[in-house]
Order: sequence, then C-alpha cells, then structure tokens
Amino acid sequence: MLYKTGNRNQISMFPSTIDEYVSETDPVRAYDAFVEALSLDEAGIKVGNPNVGSPAYDPKSMLKLLLYGYSYGWRSSRKLERATHHNMSFIWLMGGLQPDHKTIARFRKDNKDALRKVLVQLSRICIKLNLIEGSTLFLDGTKIRGNASINQTRSQAWLEIKLEEIDKRIEELFVECDRIDNMENGGSFVEMSDELSNQKKLKEKISNALEHLKKESLTKVNLTDNESVNMKGRQGSHAGYNAQVVVDEKNGLIVNTDVVNINTDFNQFSKQIELANDVLEKKCETACADAGYSNAKNLKKTFDNNITVIVPSQKQALHKPSKENPFSKEHFTYDKEYDQYICPEGNVLRLSYYSKVREQYRYRMVDTSICKDCKHYGQCTRNKRGRSIRRLKDEKQKRHWKNYMKPMRDRKFIKNEKKRLSYLLAI
Repeated sequence: MLYKTGNRNQISMFPSTIDEYVSETDPVRAYDAFVEALSLDEAGIKVGNPNVGSPAYDPKSMLKLLLYGYSYGWRSSRKLERATHHNMSFIWLMGGLQPDHKTIARFRKDNKDALRKVLVQLSRICIKLNLIEGSTLFLDGTKIRGNASINQTRSQAWLEIKLEEIDKRIEELFVECDRIDNMENGGSFVEMSDELSNQKKLKEKISNALEHLKKESLTKVNLTDNESVNMKGRQGSHAGYNAQVVVDEKNGLIVNTDVVNINTDFNQFSKQIELANDVLEKKCETACADAGYSNAKNLKKTFDNNITVIVPSQKQALHKPSKENPFSKEHFTYDKEYDQYICPEGNVLRLSYYSKVREQYRYRMVDTSICKDCKHYGQCTRNKRGRSIRRLKDEKQKRHWKNYMKPMRDRKFIKNEKKRLSYLLAI
C-alpha cells in the first residue's frame, strides 16, 4: 500500500504577499471587515498620538486579534501570541505583526468596557446590512463561572465573628511584641511581623465585604469576588454570574448581552428586551423566551409597551398533557362583580387575603362544612379548611400570554450563539 508522506526539504514557493495566505471566502476576512467598519471613538478604544513616543501597535489590529481569538475560545494572551507566529489566518489578520503576550494582556485590560461596546456597534452594522430585522427577538440566559470559589461565600454573621477573632489576634500579637522587646530574647520578630501584616490585610478584606453587604442589601458575599453569587447549573453549584443574550430571529445574530449577579431569569425579561431595543434604536414587535422568564408582573411591562410577548408557563414547558381534572381552577367560575369564585356545585369561595410577597389573592369556601359534606370531598380537596383558589394579580394577562404560546424551535439560534458569547463575556 502506498502512503502520502511529507518532505520538509522539498523546495516550494510561499505566496508573494501575506494577503494570499487565506482564501477570499475565509471567515477571518469577515472579522477584518467588521473591525475596519468600527468607530474606535464610539467604542471607547484609547487612541494615542502616533507622533509621540515609541511606535505602538495599531488599536484596530489588536482588536481584531482579540475578537478573532475569542471565536476560537482562546482567552489566553500567550495562545494569541503563539497564533501570530504559527497560524496563517492570524498572521494574515495581523498583517505580520507579532505583539507579545504582555502587550495583548495590557490592551485587553485597558479596553475592557470598549470591548463590550463593540457588540453594540456590530448589531447596528448588521441592521444597516439588513442582517438583523429587529422585529422578533429571543432571550435566554446562561450561567458563567466566576474566578472565585463557592467556599469563599460568607454570611454577615460569619464575617462579624471572624472580624472579632482577627481583632483579638492582632491585640495578642501587639502584646507579644511588647513582651519580646522587654525581654530582648526569644521569639521571631520576622514571623510575628508577617502574621501581623496578614491579619491586617484579612481584616481590611472582611471589612470591605461587610460594607458591600450593607450597601447592596445582601445576605451573603464572596470574599474573592464580591459581585459573584452562588448559582446552580448543569455542572453543580459554583460562584458565578448569569449572562443574558438577546438574539434576532432572521439570522440568529446577537443583538445585546448583559451579565447579572442574580441566580434566576425570573425578573430579567422586560429589562433585557428594553436594552435590546435601545441597541436596535427601535421597538421590536415580538419578544420570546423560555419558561424561566415566566413572571406575569415582569412580562406585563413589555406587554404594556405594545410588544407581543411569547413566554410559556412552567406547566407548558413540561410538554406533558395534563390529565383532565373536573375540579381544576378552570372549572371554577370567577364572578368579577362580587370578586368571588363559584365551584362546580354552585358554592361560593370568597376573598380571604392578599399576599404581597407572592402578589396573589386567596379565595376560600365560605363555610368549611360545605366541602366536608360535599359528595366530591376527597377529589376536589382533602383540606379540612375546605377548597381554596389562588388568583394572580395579573391573572388576565397570564391567560392572554398562554394563548400566544407556540413551539420555540427558533431558540436554537440562542443555544448556538451562547457558546461563542461565553468567551466574549469572559474578558
């Protein structure tokens, strides 16, 4: 059998120009064209005077390097440096420039906010190119790990106890220092000085954490990263963030991203759609999301802005046909005039109380003995206090959105784009 083998001594000719290193259809050319179309001033990229000091790398070239590197999932500045030496598409993109990893890391550090604004400009460029319509938007969230251990998340009580222990230890160290000074022998000033310094740093760290707790009205805080929170994801519990992404329906392109330190998506819908509309500079017609955003009060804000809201309820998201229950809430008649429910047997359930926390009304049977004497007791309810009905404050809107529910097949756009987005948000 014959094999194809390589020959490093074979004489060959490289293309005469770097531009010939990649084909006309290579995706790297899209990244190059995009950055060339950007306004560095609008993005907030720092541009110095080219006639002052030693020559610096072109900001657009550095931006191209970072964005194209993130599309590969490369966050390491050392990997990006290596790519400018060995990867043809990177060599082409940089025009032969080879910045070291320290220069790359410094540029990223100095332009963090600008890199986030680049996505906004990208969306507006795509609108001009008719790649984004902005009529139908899809929203979803993904959990991103923070650069902190979940074990560093502490409560206010723990921090206060620890602070007292540190103050006590610092006092002990001062007393020990005085004792050694008087005796002029024994002990180690170096070790004691190091411990004293460490205790003071720890005290400052815990004091800052306590201040952050009070300022943000939190119950717990992470000592390593004050802004991260404990989250549950597919990979278990960890300290991290909740990244939100809004995608346009036409080509699945990202319109807007945001990162929040809230564990659930429950209250994010109206805020994220509003941010996306600001990027589009117009109001979308339809906004869609999964059942994690099913919050009647929050959805109402978008609905009241004349935007069609398509968000399934938790029950609809299960995709399981519910068994017909002749005593379900749907079989009770709501009397709007007297604000009461009528059960299938004609008995009245009157308003009992309103829960401000859950924002719902509770209706109960007028006389508990009515339910106990009913032939359906045990099927309709087993509660000794009789049957009760819960009604949301925005029950009417919830029923309206339920009728708007449709298969969410287009959410595949979000899932595909979220993978690349996680790298961009990590900067």
